[in-house]
Amino acid sequence: MPGSERGRRTSWYVYILRCRDGTLYTGITVDVRRRVTAHRSGVGARYTRARLPVRLVYQEPQPDRSRALKREHALRRLGRAGKLALIRAFHLHPVTGRKPASRH
Repeated sequence: MPGSERGRRTSWYVYILRCRDGTLYTGITVDVRRRVTAHRSGVGARYTRARLPVRLVYQEPQPDRSRALKREHALRRLGRAGKLALIRAFHLHPVTGRKPASRH
C-alpha cells in the first residue's frame, strides 16, 4: 500500500535548515529528527556537509511524498526572503524543532 508502513500511513515533511553560513537548505523526509541528525553528522547532503552546524528552523507535514516534493519545489522558488518570512511566521523552538506553546 503506497504511503504506508505495515498498514499505517507514513507522513512526509518538508523542512528547512539554517546552516552555519546563514544559508537555508530545504528538503523532505518521513523522519525529521533522523534526517536532521544525519545532516548534523555530515551524511545528510553534500550542501550541508560543508556548512555545519545546521539548525532546524521549519517543518511542515505533507500527506504523501508527491505533495512533499511539490511543496519543497514551491518553497525553493520562494527565495531567501520568502523562506525567512515563512520561518518567522511559524517559528520553531531551536532545540525541539516544534512550535512553542502559545501563551494566553
